Formats: sequence, C-alpha cells, structure tokens
Amino acid sequence: MINRRKLLKSLTAVPFIGSIWSGNASSFPTEKAISTLAQRDFFKELGVRTFINAAGTYTSMTGSLMPKEVTEAIGYGASQYVNLDDLQDKVGERIAELLDCEYATVTSGCFGAMSIAMAGVLCGNDPEKVKKLPYTQGWANEVIIQEAHQIGYSQALTNVGAKVVLVKTQAELEKAISKKTAMLWYLNANTEQGEIKWDAFVETGKKFGIPTFIDCAADVPPVSNLFKFTKMGFDMVAFSGGKGIRGPQSAGLLLGKRKYIEAARMHTPPRGETIGRGMKVNKEEILGMLVALEMYLQKDHENEWKLWENQIQHISDKATAIVGVSTEIHVPPHANHVPSLRIMWDEKKINISPDALREELRLGHPSIQTVGNKTNVGITTWMMEPGQERIVASRIQEILKRNQNT
Repeated sequence: MINRRKLLKSLTAVPFIGSIWSGNASSFPTEKAISTLAQRDFFKELGVRTFINAAGTYTSMTGSLMPKEVTEAIGYGASQYVNLDDLQDKVGERIAELLDCEYATVTSGCFGAMSIAMAGVLCGNDPEKVKKLPYTQGWANEVIIQEAHQIGYSQALTNVGAKVVLVKTQAELEKAISKKTAMLWYLNANTEQGEIKWDAFVETGKKFGIPTFIDCAADVPPVSNLFKFTKMGFDMVAFSGGKGIRGPQSAGLLLGKRKYIEAARMHTPPRGETIGRGMKVNKEEILGMLVALEMYLQKDHENEWKLWENQIQHISDKATAIVGVSTEIHVPPHANHVPSLRIMWDEKKINISPDALREELRLGHPSIQTVGNKTNVGITTWMMEPGQERIVASRIQEILKRNQNT
C-alpha cells in the first residue's frame, strides 16, 4: 500500500505535478490518481532514452543517481517553507562538523563554488564592492594558476572579474605574486602535470598572505579527500555534489576558512544585485546535499571498492575470452579515482573500431554509455546498478565475437 503522505511530499519535487491540483485539501488527488502519477515513465513519454552508465560521473550523462534517502530529503524540503539563510547557516555548521573544518556552504556545483569563492576573495566583506562585480579595475584581482592546471573551468574565476596569471615553476610563482594577486588556484585532477605540488603551493600562499583554493570536483573517492586538503592548509576546497557523493547534480560543497566562506555567501541568494544571484541553491538541494554527505561518510568504502574491482574484473574476463583482445585495469591517481578498464584489440583480428563498438553499445537495448578514444573502449562500474556489469560484459563480448575475422 502506498504511503500517501510520504508520496505527496516526494511528488512536490516534480515540477509539472503541481498543475494537477489547486493547492487546497479538497482538490488533492485520490489514492488511485497518486498511484497513476507515481507510475508514469516520464522519460519514455518525452522520448528521452535512459542508459546503463559505464562511463562515469559526466555532467552530459547527468552525473550520478541519488539514493532514495536523498530524494526523500528533497521531497521533504519541498513540503515546507524556511528562511534560506537560516538553512544555509545550519547546514553549513553541520557539514563543517562532519568534515572537521571551520565552515562550509552548499553551492551550485563546483563551478559555482569557484565563482562565489573568487568573488568573496575579490570583495571581502565590502557590500559596495559586491555590487560592482565583474568590474574589478584597480583592485587586487589576479589569480595565479599553474599552466598545466589551466582548463576551461577557470572561466568560473574570470566570469566574476578575476584575471588569470599563468606560471610553470615555483620561482615563477613567487615572482608573479604582487599587490595585484588575490588568490592562488590549484586543480587537483592535474596534480601529476604541474611542477608545484600541494605543500609548496600552500606554503607559498602562507608566506605571502595570499588565500589558496583547490578544485577537487571529481576527487571523491577516496573519502579521505573530504578532510585532507583543509588539514593540509588550503584556505578553500570545492567538491562537486553530484559525482561520488551522489547528491543533487546541480549542488556542490565549498569548505574552508570561515572568513572566506562568509565572504562568498555575500554573493549568493537571497541577496540581489550580486554576481552570484543566478547561482541559486534551493532548500531541496541543500537538504539533499547534506543527507548525501551523511550517507557517504557512513558507507563501507572498503566493501564498495571490492565490489567495483570484482565488476571490472568480470567485464575484463568476458572481453579477453575473445582471441585478440587485451585489457588494462587501472585507477586514475586523482580525479575519478576508481577501478577502471581499457579494452583494446587487434583490428586485423576483430573487424570493428573502438568508436564503432561504443556507438553500437549506445544504440543498443539497453543503451550503454562508455568512454575511450581511437585505440580503446573505457569502462567504469561505480555508476552502475549492481548486476548491470553482467549486461555490459555480455554485450561487449557478443559484439567483439560477432566481428571476429574467420
């Protein structure tokens, strides 16, 4: 039997359900109507294909799937009114307690965290400056980035008025610091590519009195990263909420020193006339992010890792059962740090390209999304539902076998 009260709360999170009733108790739908609504296949109605995610936490593939406890928290949030600042204050304190740092706030993704953090550093607690962004002429508005860490996402910094200065070495970093320097920014995913590592970066910031920021968007797991970088001394740390933590895809976390987080909050709703007004995080996402984080911290991470290893090994075994196929199991050192698989083959023995195999997987039933390049097909299993790895393994084996040259 459907729990009517619980279902009503969750249904309020679906935007076009509200049109079915007018808002007074007498107009609420019957149990039969609620049951019918709950069973609707919205994606099928819209003609949007779902798929098995063998690729990872890509925004284009809508990130991760939220546990039911998270969606229930979102539904609960949709059923009550609260003061937005009060909720952010309390949730920020709770997250800081969970992650043993000075303060935290829920943001509009990691990109949003970067923007409001940069805005906070540029303006401090000056409400007049807050209104002027992105116009920063004459201010300390430069952010220093290692050349190997410069990626498209640094636009989150320049959007709010910062100017990027690129360096390669420690000597260049120190030489670039001037009265115009506002922040030092580090991309954890590219740690291996940059010459300047974590400790030296943090120490340089402390030496010159410049705040340091590290982008850890896709750096959970391991769970230890949620604590590591604030303990290391980075002033601000940002994570995506809808990747490994499995919170709302449009949410994120900004952790670190209270003075910087509070300055960042000056640019966020409900305040108007700010550069971050459009980076709104609603009460539903705030609660969902908190519950997702609580659940992630309580997980048995060792068992989860073993599950992923077994799933990857199963797919590898099925693929290499075909003559001419080889695989490589690897774990990226930083971002997307999970067991992953590359599948390769001799196209003289198997007459299909990696691109063509990926396309056949995508267009099949069920659709399977993978990654890779011209030389291999890439697989991860951490975004799959248990058992889906067997479907993926069988499909890959069947396609490879069918295209064997005889």
